[in-house]
Amino acid sequence: MPFPVHRPRRIRLSENFRRMVRETHLAVDNLIYPMFVVPGQGIKRPIQSMPGINHFSVDLLLEELKKVCELKIPGILLFGIPQKKDDFGSESYDPEGIVQQAIRAIKSRFPDLLVITDICMCEYTAHGHCGIIKNGQVDNDRTLEFLAKIAVSHAEAGADMLAPSDMMDGRVSAIRKALDERGYSHIPIMSYAAKYASSFYGPFRQAAESTPQFGDRRGYQMDVANAEEALRECALDLEEGADIIMVKPALGYLDIIYRVKSKFSVPVAAYNVSGEYAMIKAAAGNGWIDETRVMMETLISIKRAGADIILTYFAKEAAFALRQSLLP
Repeated sequence: MPFPVHRPRRIRLSENFRRMVRETHLAVDNLIYPMFVVPGQGIKRPIQSMPGINHFSVDLLLEELKKVCELKIPGILLFGIPQKKDDFGSESYDPEGIVQQAIRAIKSRFPDLLVITDICMCEYTAHGHCGIIKNGQVDNDRTLEFLAKIAVSHAEAGADMLAPSDMMDGRVSAIRKALDERGYSHIPIMSYAAKYASSFYGPFRQAAESTPQFGDRRGYQMDVANAEEALRECALDLEEGADIIMVKPALGYLDIIYRVKSKFSVPVAAYNVSGEYAMIKAAAGNGWIDETRVMMETLISIKRAGADIILTYFAKEAAFALRQSLLP
């Protein structure tokens, strides 16, 4: 029967009622914290476009990880900024590269913390693209050799999971084959399966110093208008051996997260990217929104769409809010 028999507001009237019937539950277990490591010592350098996020040298990265572990965040996603760049991104696969050094130091100090590493070349190449350049274009198949080398070097250093973000065709298969041949069949792959050529990456490119020196990345990252293509990309990565598939960005692509989760019975990650983070920080800084409530509402929306794992620069703040039961 219609109103007045049915009154949905009856079970919204108190916080205990709302808690009891809440459909989507965000937990600290769902969070991964992206971090940036740089050469040197004693460095904690603020990233201007991402308030609260810093470049860390390894020694101060370890200090920051005390807070991450105290908040019980299960893992981090590690990006490295090299000492120097060249056309082949040589420091990306150097056993003494900055990420490799950081992995060893982290696993020595915090053995239970999951260390996930970004597998890409854009931070390491002089041209800022995600692969080897030939005749003004990224050479897909030549790049696969280098991605496999990076992956193996990270596994040798002690990484717990590898996250290829380059969007080269066949990269998951190439990485899986290289890992298996070298005795790392136990290392899982979380592929950036549906990574869009998004304008929301702007602050990250400043943070990672990875803006392309010519052209753009639309030749290998996905067109923002496409949805069916995302499902094809995810299917291909799973066929090639991906264990977890990721949608990036998250907030503008909640429909993609939902469709991917509905289609595939595997863990799905979503990356709440730098631009999404920076917009909330900027609006909150101007007093236009309640930062904590909007942060939590955003993360809950990503979880509600179907993400099992959320990579977010808000991880520490969200973990603290969850500890304090600060829901929107």
